[in-house]
This record gives sequence, C-alpha cells and structure tokens, in this order.
Amino acid sequence: MRVAVCSDEPYPVHEVVCRLLEARGHTLRKFGAVLSGKEQPWAEVAEQAALAVAGGAVDEGIFFCWSGTGICMAANKVHGVRAALCSDPGQVRAARIWNHANVLCLSNRSLSDDMAKEMLAAWFETEKGTEGTAGVDLLRAVDARQRARAVEEGR
Repeated sequence: MRVAVCSDEPYPVHEVVCRLLEARGHTLRKFGAVLSGKEQPWAEVAEQAALAVAGGAVDEGIFFCWSGTGICMAANKVHGVRAALCSDPGQVRAARIWNHANVLCLSNRSLSDDMAKEMLAAWFETEKGTEGTAGVDLLRAVDARQRARAVEEGR
C-alpha cells in the first residue's frame, strides 16, 4: 500500500512510524516536516498530503501535528478525505469500521512509540468492511449539500 505521512513539525515518533510502515511493506510518500525535517504550516502540509490521498497518488495517510486536531481539520477540507483524529487503538478500529477513514491523524505531543505501534496495528489490521456504509453515505450527502450551498452563496 502507498501511504502519505506528514507533519508540520519534526518529532522522533515519525521515524518509528516510518520504520513500522516500511516493515509492513508499505511505500511511503513523505510531506512537510517528515520530508524536510523543518517546521511547515500545518494547513498547507495537510492539504498537500490529503490531495495525494484524494487523487489516488497514495492509498491512505498517517498525518501528525501537535494535537492532531489542526491537521485533521485541514485534511477533511479536501473532498474525498475522511480523516479521523484518534488517541487509542479502539478509536482507530471504530474509525475504520464505522467511518471508513482513509487518513489517521495523530498527536505529535502525546504519541508514544508503543502506542504508535498499537495504533498502526489497529489501522492496518482492521478491515473497512461494509459496516458503517449507511453513515458514510449520509456524510457524502451532507458534503454534497454543503458544497452546493457554498457555490450558491458564492463562497
């Protein structure tokens, strides 16, 4: 699988995550501080990586920022991305099953190496399946309505 990995700031946990992903046989496409080692604006980093997910250049994404919140919010602005901010493996499994998440957002500040291992295992070992399909369909309908409304209002 091709996986986008991005962050706005460099953190040691990124090296752990990248090694774990590569050990699972995934091909990485790095963005932001994961690529450059330098701090970059979280909204722009999220947009670049999310566009790779939405456009099919990669299959999924693992995105980081200090809290995980900002990068998640920015990623979800890109049509076709369903980013989930998770802090434990149970949330990761739920995001895969019920929300069909294609981007996992994590906190640089609070993620330990051990928890990163557990959360990535939950992410890659949980099948998306058909559970949650009705909810995801409703989410798509909300998105379509709001995009149409924005066009009507000239936003």
